[in-house]
Amino acid sequence: MSFGGQIAWDDTVLPFQLDQSDIRGRVARLDTALERVLARHAYPPVIEALVAEAALLTAMIGQTIKLRWRLSLQVRGDGPVRLIATDYYAPENEGAPGRIRAYASFDRERLQLNDPGFPQIGKGYFAILIDQGRDMTPYQGITPIAGASLSDCAEAYFEQSEQLPTRFSLSFGQSMLPGQGTKWRAGGVMLQHMPQASGKTPRERELIAEDWSRANLLLDTVEELELVGPNVQPPELLFRLFHEEAPRVYDPQAVHFGCSCSEDKVRQSLSIYSAKDIATMTTPEGTVTADCQFCGAHYIMEPASLGFEAGEKGD
Repeated sequence: MSFGGQIAWDDTVLPFQLDQSDIRGRVARLDTALERVLARHAYPPVIEALVAEAALLTAMIGQTIKLRWRLSLQVRGDGPVRLIATDYYAPENEGAPGRIRAYASFDRERLQLNDPGFPQIGKGYFAILIDQGRDMTPYQGITPIAGASLSDCAEAYFEQSEQLPTRFSLSFGQSMLPGQGTKWRAGGVMLQHMPQASGKTPRERELIAEDWSRANLLLDTVEELELVGPNVQPPELLFRLFHEEAPRVYDPQAVHFGCSCSEDKVRQSLSIYSAKDIATMTTPEGTVTADCQFCGAHYIMEPASLGFEAGEKGD
């Protein structure tokens, strides 16, 4: 892909509704946010593509959660690609951007660099967790790995775990700006049938099914370059695809790269260990170090200040 400059609507999620079909959805485009996610790591392209797809899915799914909640997507498998993990942090307040981060764990010796990435996940599960904040029990849904892509897994998750017919059409890859190197871009459309009230007649249910089928057929006509830009903006894309379904758009949500790690959180996670445990983590230089898998931040701490015994002494 080759583009002529920075594009409006980059790093946004645009929610919409098809009033004539009782279908809701999102159009998302990730550019700088995705590039900043991937720049934290030195992943081979086959892994970058999986992380790009997972980040795009997470941005579209996460846009619906409430302020200050966190939505996490995890894919675990028994193949060379062991883990793909993403987090979407809802805005801290109205008008603020959402934040996204992601990382992957894989076996470099077993990974086939020239083969597609999804089959290298193997057997495993696709999970979505929603953290509603302190003193609230997180929600978690898990379904088996299914289909031929992460978007297939997400569709199966919503069908099986949430009983919501859902469809994704995604495009992602490396793009090039004149005079610059390549960078990753991603874009996609998500469709989801809204929950139906009970008591529908057989004819009403038939019409609902016809609406869903028609919307899917219309989505099948989308082209990859329309999904990622630059010539067709999201509102224009929605009108081209679904003008007969009366698309209604809402305020777009900006998405930035952002990590929640901090030294305080690292210290809190180490507070469960005894002084003996901390001693086993201490480097020859006499410090305890920790790295954030999401953003690569490196923390260096004094052993005496860590562990629950240190915490007790400080009380």
